[in-house]
Amino acid sequence: MTSSPDGQPASAGSAEPGRPLKILIGCDTFAPDINGAARFAERLAAGLVERGHEVHVVAPNTRYRRSAVHEEVIEGQPMTMHRLPSVRWLPHDWLRFIWPWRSKHYARKVLSAVQPDVVHIQSHIVIGRGLARIATQRGIPIVATNHVMAENILDHTTMPDFINRIVLKLAWDDAKRTFDLTRAVTTPTRKAADFLERTIDIAGVVPISCGIDRRNYTPVIGPREKNRILFVGRLTGEKHVDVVLHALARLDPALDVTFDIAGGGDQRKALEALTAQLGLSDRVTFHGRVTDEQLRELYSRSSVFAIASIAELQSIVTMEAMASALPIVGADAVALPHLVHDGENGYLFQPGDVDELADKLTRVLTAPQEEYERMQRASLDGVAVHDINRTLDTFEALYRDEPLPV
Repeated sequence: MTSSPDGQPASAGSAEPGRPLKILIGCDTFAPDINGAARFAERLAAGLVERGHEVHVVAPNTRYRRSAVHEEVIEGQPMTMHRLPSVRWLPHDWLRFIWPWRSKHYARKVLSAVQPDVVHIQSHIVIGRGLARIATQRGIPIVATNHVMAENILDHTTMPDFINRIVLKLAWDDAKRTFDLTRAVTTPTRKAADFLERTIDIAGVVPISCGIDRRNYTPVIGPREKNRILFVGRLTGEKHVDVVLHALARLDPALDVTFDIAGGGDQRKALEALTAQLGLSDRVTFHGRVTDEQLRELYSRSSVFAIASIAELQSIVTMEAMASALPIVGADAVALPHLVHDGENGYLFQPGDVDELADKLTRVLTAPQEEYERMQRASLDGVAVHDINRTLDTFEALYRDEPLPV
């Protein structure tokens, strides 16, 4: 163990081969938040604990209170949580953050208490930014995963567009400064890696799937009793759930299609109003936040998963739907084409094109049984490469500074 410039212990930079690691995961969003970045961090942390590593997670508290250190059980695995005092971002319905000018202070406290072998930050915004800078001072290696498209954050500001553009540039400039401190930068897909490399002029971004544990899902091969469309996710602007509602209104009434929407968000009231305006209130159910058991039941009984989002860096919910043997109809944008292979496990449509979405949904819902089951099996085959164990193998190699598995 060496000493850092501020006199604190520093990690050696790479762990002994085979030795269990002490890993600190820094998150700006984590359970009980429900979003792709939080879900990935939860599964990663739980998978690492299951493999014998000591995992600490630093994340915002659920309210503004003193820092709390305690054990939490996440995805069935116990881990040490370092919850930091946080405040709610008022334009958003649940997002919480710590004061940015306190991030380095908290980073010093947590790093001194944990003394990890490696730090894995899940964003460059607040907690990750502070951890990266203090970990660098102490010689602790850093791995960063980017789940953020800064443009999405602007949906939750109340500032004019010209201010938003300035903020966006500053945000990406700061992201580059943070990522320049790391041993490795990862994103969920090759397309997301290309986007990041172009946006902030860095090289060598490693695409690593968020991964899912397929054992947690129940694929049911065969037609459903009723025609049910499903969407799961945050009800925010970039998800474009309104596009699915408009498409539902254009489907043949004889198909008797219903639409289940699982998730909460700032757009829920507007979407409920649109549902009523379109005369769909008796066919659309807003379930809000659901338990894992309820979610699995929704996947298993649905006929097709529809996602019109234009901002998916991977889309864990789409992978969950595939692991549940659902055909997918998704927007041809960002990462969704990596998961939805047009004509194989479902169909792609041009983002925002209501008529094309309605047509593709109709193709799935009217497909002969043999064709429908072929799409179901294609979803199961396509999600196999996203097994969580492949993801864990790759991150372990990055933490140990070893060659990545093929």
